[in-house]
Amino acid sequence: MCGIWALFGSPSADVFKYLDACLRIKHRGPDAFRIEGDHHLPHSCLAFHRLCVVDDLHGMQPFRLRNFPFLYLLYNGEIYNHRLIQDEHNFVYETALDGECILHLYNKGGMEYCAQQLDGEFAFTLIDAEKRQIYVGRDTFGVRPAFRMTIKDKGILGICSEAKGLIDLTLKEEYVGAKIEPVPPGKIETYSIDEDGQVHLLHNKAFLKTGEVPKYRTLVTKFEDDPLKNVENLLVAAVRKRLMAHRRIGCFLSGGLDSSLIAAILVREAKAAGITYPIQTFSIGMEDAPDVLAARKVAAHIKSEHHEVIFTTEEALESLEHVIYHLETYDITTIRASVGMFLVSKYVREKTDTVVMYSGEGADELAQGYIYFHKAPNSKDGHEESMRLMNDLYLYDVLRTDRCTAAHGLEVRPPFLDHQFTSYYLSLPKEDRIPKEGIEKYFLRKAFAGQNLIPEEILWRPKEAFSDGISTMKKSWFQVLQEHCATLISDADFASREKFYPHLTPPTKEAFYYRKVFEKYYPEREQWIPYFWMPKWSPNATDPSARTLSNYKLTTTEEGAHPVQNGKL
Repeated sequence: MCGIWALFGSPSADVFKYLDACLRIKHRGPDAFRIEGDHHLPHSCLAFHRLCVVDDLHGMQPFRLRNFPFLYLLYNGEIYNHRLIQDEHNFVYETALDGECILHLYNKGGMEYCAQQLDGEFAFTLIDAEKRQIYVGRDTFGVRPAFRMTIKDKGILGICSEAKGLIDLTLKEEYVGAKIEPVPPGKIETYSIDEDGQVHLLHNKAFLKTGEVPKYRTLVTKFEDDPLKNVENLLVAAVRKRLMAHRRIGCFLSGGLDSSLIAAILVREAKAAGITYPIQTFSIGMEDAPDVLAARKVAAHIKSEHHEVIFTTEEALESLEHVIYHLETYDITTIRASVGMFLVSKYVREKTDTVVMYSGEGADELAQGYIYFHKAPNSKDGHEESMRLMNDLYLYDVLRTDRCTAAHGLEVRPPFLDHQFTSYYLSLPKEDRIPKEGIEKYFLRKAFAGQNLIPEEILWRPKEAFSDGISTMKKSWFQVLQEHCATLISDADFASREKFYPHLTPPTKEAFYYRKVFEKYYPEREQWIPYFWMPKWSPNATDPSARTLSNYKLTTTEEGAHPVQNGKL
């Protein structure tokens, strides 16, 4: 995880005038920092915060090569096929950095050609000083974040990994009226730089859409006749390719299906790759939370070095404002689920030397894992909802995963969002991907059934939302939050909520409090999310928690597992 920051068409040539804004994202790259202007790029400022994961000698940015001195690269991400690219094109690399291939590919075939070859998670800004053009790109699902600030009539463009690195600029007179928005995932935006240093949008193009078969070379090139075996092979390959790191690797482990599969495959593949240190897994929850108990069973089964983080209500509530500040959202579900991930990430940074974290994000959206998918009218509607969720991941679950880990200088890698894996899974018949026999993610579970990779009762464990799974069974986390926030918002203010917040008016005092904190740090930026995350096909649902749905199923044993007999609930 790194932090990129760039400003073009700036009114001031003094780059240190922007130092405070740049330092707003220093948490993303605690290992090194650089800020600079350049005579090739008048009216510009480039800055970079580095989290050193690969090639600590040559990794500082803006990145340039001797063969292409007119190209500048700022990027945050991992290009997992960079060695395959090198072999295919006979590129001569100057460093061990995976991102170097971006410059070589661009020089060979242009930016659209370049982006279509990249297998990984990334957000980048590439500047061609010779052509006087800027390219801004982001991976298909927005795993790596990027925001842009524009003032069209002044020709100003700002790029930053997080909005907080741009928001302060809008308080200055010369940036009044600036628009700050997320850079759309899966697209390349092209800008020109005129003689006065002002920036103008030329066009934006999609380079790899959700479900589109990738054009690049990958680890799995041959498919078998059995689609279950292909799903297994592709997920294993997605885990294996993400082992690319010179820092210690670990895994979040909630004890649910998704993180348990990833953790188990990771432990096995790390050993096969010759990694000698034990893989650390991390779970979090309140005392006796279902997730903690289930994760304990999985960790014992896969023989990971397991860490349990038990938090109190007081600790969680104290972190709430910090969480909202880092998230840059006021979505109810996202905030609820982020508190646990924020606290466990803090533990990883402070108590261990693990830096690269695997996670199970993306499986619920891809494989129809949310409980409300049981209510889908038909397979077509289920597929369309899955696609909608995948395309909006960058505003919700992916946002949560990135910000919670980056807040503590960690890098997260979600194998379920591997583009080759997702494109294959979405190509399966729609009828195969719906919940079956009362079990969500049935096809994914079946692909790993009978292997003893994880305990069978975990393989078939019903879906438990992360913000619910970390709760005690006596009182859910969402109930704790609702009661706490009710003490912070007056009845009079809540009654006037439509006047305060006409866009996505808070439905509860909990939501009102989140919005109030959000506006404190990001005033008038309510358009960053288009809707509150809520279960579909649940007309009577008044809260996003799965525990409030009529078809919620939870049967706990003393070990915290959810028993299933022969794949049946």
